[in-house]
Amino acid sequence: MTEVIDITAEAVIPVRELRFRASRSSGPGGQGVNTTDARVELWFDVAGSGSLSPAQRERLLRVLRGRLDQQGRLRIVAGRSRSQLQNRREAVARLQALLADALRARPDRRPTRPGAAARRRRLDAKRKQAARKRARRNPRAGHDD
Repeated sequence: MTEVIDITAEAVIPVRELRFRASRSSGPGGQGVNTTDARVELWFDVAGSGSLSPAQRERLLRVLRGRLDQQGRLRIVAGRSRSQLQNRREAVARLQALLADALRARPDRRPTRPGAAARRRRLDAKRKQAARKRARRNPRAGHDD
């Protein structure tokens, strides 16, 4: 495995900042299921990373806040393969994809107004629904006899 992991052109993470832990995978696996620690947990300390710029760190903490623990660490689990090495590679690939997507700049949303045809369609639909409900009403309701 290389010494650094490329995330974007501006962001590179050294492998020493990643923590790996192997454990037993769940599910079927034949004779080797109870002897091999194939499942891999990858931990990356976003809040404490020295390889990210302050702006990148702040953006990752904001965008990934739902996936981070209390200390600002990201956890990725890979256990699809029966090979620990393959699961480790899968975890790193998922980390790269997740961080690259989080660091990608999104264009600002420019508010727009609905066009005339869209307004007309909406009002026509409202009139049609009102007529439908009017037709369901009891014709004698509202009249005092």
